[in-house]
Amino acid sequence: MVWIFKWTGAMAMSSTNEPMQATTAELMAAIPHILAAPKSGAAISMLCRRPAYNQRDFVDALTVTRDRGIPGERWETAPWLRLDDGTGHPGIQISILSQRVLDLVWRDRSGTLHPGDTFVADMDLSEANLPAGQLLQVGSVVLEVSGVFNEGCVKWKARYGAPAKDWIVAPGHPQMRLRGVLCRVMRDGVLRNGDALHKIIDLRPPI
Repeated sequence: MVWIFKWTGAMAMSSTNEPMQATTAELMAAIPHILAAPKSGAAISMLCRRPAYNQRDFVDALTVTRDRGIPGERWETAPWLRLDDGTGHPGIQISILSQRVLDLVWRDRSGTLHPGDTFVADMDLSEANLPAGQLLQVGSVVLEVSGVFNEGCVKWKARYGAPAKDWIVAPGHPQMRLRGVLCRVMRDGVLRNGDALHKIIDLRPPI
């Protein structure tokens, strides 16, 4: 089953005519809760493919490959980070967002676009738990945590507020990866909603 959403550009407002966005105080207070998420084994959900700008396809399963990332995804045609030869940087093929961060910032789900991450998981995505190079297995797929930092773009700021953008890059915060973690595909396979995301130590086939 596929759900396709296109954003109209409208920002939802609360009953007091204020944007429904998290405040700096709320964001800062949430950090201990975010970092207390499980360290491994979290179920993934909200699998998402971005076929074009401001479009989201929510699917039950996604095929991913080392060469193409997510076939049909924007990484193939319009990556935001490229190698010297002009091809998409493999370290941004897959984006994982903390479920706790998503629940904190995405408040108006009918009027504000989903951030577009490949999937969400209730898991600690910080550098302390997932250093660059850490291998992850989810379903039949193996991912490698990238050293590329996701600092949040202008669209994140527009959708979820300036405090949510500043929060990501505040002193001491980048290593928490509050905007999520970026990964490259190391072994082709299929991601499915409900699969568990596990830390692994090598590429040997699972027992």
